[in-house]
Amino acid sequence: MWWRLARSAFEKGKGAGNRRALRKVVAAGREPGLIAYVGGAPAGWCSVAPREEFPVLSRSRVLAPVDDRSVWSVVCFFVAKPFRRTGLTAALIEGALAHARKRGASIVEGYPVEPGRGAMPDAFAWTGLASSFRAAGFVEVARRSATRPVMRFYL
Repeated sequence: MWWRLARSAFEKGKGAGNRRALRKVVAAGREPGLIAYVGGAPAGWCSVAPREEFPVLSRSRVLAPVDDRSVWSVVCFFVAKPFRRTGLTAALIEGALAHARKRGASIVEGYPVEPGRGAMPDAFAWTGLASSFRAAGFVEVARRSATRPVMRFYL
């Protein structure tokens, strides 16, 4: 819900409140993302939807719209610890592209981090790593921050 709510609403709803808010999104018939399964058990999550569903993006100087084209956005990932560094993020990106394509999208954006030298703790890579998006065929279309490119995949 980080990208769907004003910061004050997100902070106020932390925990149970934000879970209820996400359930309302699903109950309204919207698909807020994808779940990856390994051996029949959930192992990861990717939030993907039309950009309009993530109003926080428009309020960001760094992630503001690049142009007036209609895009879908991949805004966050969660991969359970046992499945990190196994390629699950790449599979989620591929799934997000297929999901958006099936629903008529022509452009999918990602807002990953591009760490400087050295390793980045997993907790800070929840929007994905630029290298994962590049490997999936995304291209950088804007960079308003040294560590946060705006990347696109043209379907």
